[in-house]
Amino acid sequence: MSQKTATHTFFLQNKAVAGLSLLLMLSWLAVARADPAIWAREWPVTDFTRSSVADWAEIKSGGPPRDGIPALSNPAFHPAAQAKGLSRAEPVVVLDLPGQAARAYPLRYLIWHEIVNDRVGGTPVAVTYCPLCNSAMSFDRRVAGRSLSFGVTGKLRQSDMVMYDRETESWWQQATGTGIVGEMNGRALRQLPSWLDSWQGFRAAYPEGLVMAEPRHNRSYGRNPYQGYDRSNWPFLYDGTPPPHGIAPLARVVRVGDRAWPLARLAKVGEIREAGVTLSWRSGQVSALDAGHVGKGRDVGSVRVRGRDGADLPHDVMFAFAYHAFWPKGRWMLE
Repeated sequence: MSQKTATHTFFLQNKAVAGLSLLLMLSWLAVARADPAIWAREWPVTDFTRSSVADWAEIKSGGPPRDGIPALSNPAFHPAAQAKGLSRAEPVVVLDLPGQAARAYPLRYLIWHEIVNDRVGGTPVAVTYCPLCNSAMSFDRRVAGRSLSFGVTGKLRQSDMVMYDRETESWWQQATGTGIVGEMNGRALRQLPSWLDSWQGFRAAYPEGLVMAEPRHNRSYGRNPYQGYDRSNWPFLYDGTPPPHGIAPLARVVRVGDRAWPLARLAKVGEIREAGVTLSWRSGQVSALDAGHVGKGRDVGSVRVRGRDGADLPHDVMFAFAYHAFWPKGRWMLE
């Protein structure tokens, strides 16, 4: 594992500790223990007596403290036709809700912020991205009659981001969209149909679309702080078992519900129609987690998932280890 991967984004976003050695940082991470009594000092509102986490040791510090990775709220947008500075093949999260102009959220921003709290028409949405498991999903922020806003706890569970809502300070699992600690334990966010596409693909499909403007934060947008991560042999701070069937832990899979199709299988044939869904793949989108620049990685292609009626379905293109961790009884669609 490279030093950049091992230190996550902690060194990059917290200059005050940039002088610490890698050894000290890794030692601190190794000895840190999961303890709600300690967490309560930072999270006095969170109800730790309500949790669906079987073993607190599953939750680890990823390095940054609470809000050390700053989530965004109410971002500005530009017409896609007028936007500049984005590479043709770099990935964007596409959200196309009925009656609204389609929106693109570039991963060059999400890789540094991980959550965008937005409102599209009358729908409050959270667009999320966990670089460590490549999970890019969008959710309706309305739960139990309340509109929540989300931030980043700085914690990981099975190498996936643990989010929190600012209203109750409950903790949420990003990969599943479910509350795992606190008042909202057991609640589920409604996943919205969104997908990763290349910037050029979005502009071609939605010439009247909008793209999120560059945030006003001191970040090296466009640079990939996880250079080479998706070529790693093992995920950061993941202590679960490897995926079955000889699938590499950081191989991409297309998850629809509790089923997962290996991306390699889909890319080989271009289209798969199974289990009532149609998965399609086309080249032209690069990995944001490969090269030093998010627009210069290797081509991993774009995926679209539709139902029998042709409508887009909620799905995720995530790493195999994360699917295995959160859907251990899920169905692998291998052939």
